[in-house]
Amino acid sequence: MSHEINHDTGGGGILSNKILWICVGVGIFILVGFVLPTPQSVVDTVEKYGFVKKLVEWEVAHDAQEAARKTMIVLGIIPMAVIFFATEAIPIGLTGILMPTLAYFLHLLPRGMIGKTFAGDAPMFLLGVLAMGVAVVDVGLHKRLATWLLGWTRGFLIPVFVLCISMAVVGSFISAHAMCAFMTPVMMAVYFGAVEANRKEGELVHDPALAKFLLFALCYALNVGGVGSPAAGGRNVIMMGFWSEYNVPMDFFTWMKYGLPMVPILGVMVAFYMMVLFGRKIKTKDLTPGLAAIKEETKKMGKMTYPEYVTFGMLLLILILWIVGGEELGLGGPSLLALLIPVVFRTTDWRKILGGISWDAWFMYCGALTLGALLKESGAALWLAQTFLNVLSNVGMNAGFGLWVGLSGLSGLITNFMSDAGTTALLGPIVIPMGIMTGVEGEPWAVGLAVAFATSFAHFLIVGTPNNAIVYGLGIYPDTGERAIHPMDFIKYGFLLFVLSMLVVWIIGFLVVYNVVGFPEGILETAKAVMESGAQ
Repeated sequence: MSHEINHDTGGGGILSNKILWICVGVGIFILVGFVLPTPQSVVDTVEKYGFVKKLVEWEVAHDAQEAARKTMIVLGIIPMAVIFFATEAIPIGLTGILMPTLAYFLHLLPRGMIGKTFAGDAPMFLLGVLAMGVAVVDVGLHKRLATWLLGWTRGFLIPVFVLCISMAVVGSFISAHAMCAFMTPVMMAVYFGAVEANRKEGELVHDPALAKFLLFALCYALNVGGVGSPAAGGRNVIMMGFWSEYNVPMDFFTWMKYGLPMVPILGVMVAFYMMVLFGRKIKTKDLTPGLAAIKEETKKMGKMTYPEYVTFGMLLLILILWIVGGEELGLGGPSLLALLIPVVFRTTDWRKILGGISWDAWFMYCGALTLGALLKESGAALWLAQTFLNVLSNVGMNAGFGLWVGLSGLSGLITNFMSDAGTTALLGPIVIPMGIMTGVEGEPWAVGLAVAFATSFAHFLIVGTPNNAIVYGLGIYPDTGERAIHPMDFIKYGFLLFVLSMLVVWIIGFLVVYNVVGFPEGILETAKAVMESGAQ
């Protein structure tokens, strides 16, 4: 049997020159981190906001100048990491390992803190989710999931729109990362069934555009669902906590009034965008054979077996623990059950789990967490935020719609480089006081929602969200084991979608929903009183 895969990865031409990109990345790092003089604004930021004191206490720096120089080194790491992640100048997992390596040898953080970025809740969460995907595929449960969700659809357009809208809505209320792990194997099974139906004379001709289409449609639909409710992610809960500190808390249902109306619109937008982007490239325009093949295989499987019941029970248990476990369990604790339960109950072999996990994706994501910690703890992220906010003030975008657009744009850009929760934790304490100082009624809520909404749109860097890492890690051709997605694809296909997603929030969210729902009277005065009392 022969297999033909015509990869359209965007990695050809100049992008395939690994030595060139290694030199470019390292050159920029050295230039920014060690050659260029440290701007006085960087020194002022690390002094004013306590970063010097913190780094001195950690024995990372001895004075303000050295602390600011460490911040410049972190600012130099950012473009190098982006270049390496996008071009795979070195293996993507190795780029992840490079982040803590630099942090150790250049003494950018305390050793214990560096280690935690590889052993904290988020890394354990992703490890468990990747193991979950292996277990679901091994017992065949992904085929039943496909039948339950898409089995009634036919053709091409209906399955795609059902997928995008349903995943966006579901992603508003339960873990989008879990759904991504469940559904990525489903998408590849649908893909394989569709191309298998076109097999001619024993030769299977792959359709890479269709594989990318299905994987990115799933990933991006789940991403945009994050605006719908506080249950969509920790970032939303973090922002609610910041409001509580100013005595202007927001409840679950109120958040939904602002965010949920945009979710179906964003889901439809993802579907249309995918159609326009890949429509002419896709050779297999009918998903019915793939859906029918999965339905037929599901029928042949008969009633659910013991391994399927155990795996399905494991999924429900983990989901329940994610919802009710709170801060005590986090996301990582329940996720690790995906490594334990299949082995203890003998549904999936331990070696198969270890072999099926994409360690490349895991190391890559852990390295991104290290980079996020470096940005936050060195003051680099705050300096970038302050610089951007100064630009907003200079162009008159310091209140109302202009401020919402500027802050959400900043939040969306940052969340592609560090975690959504980290982005919200960084910007929340800055933007809420900014909103209060504008004197515009409802601004404390308006600016907070603007920042939180945009953190759902980590579309254009593979390190932006676990969803991206999961579709990259689990999106493999069933017959060859080759990856269907190249890291550069996220930039190639995701940046324009990021812009379109922001436009939906700016137009539908800020101009329509904000005006229709309105803001309660008195929250500005209450928050202002709290801020003034704290300043005295």
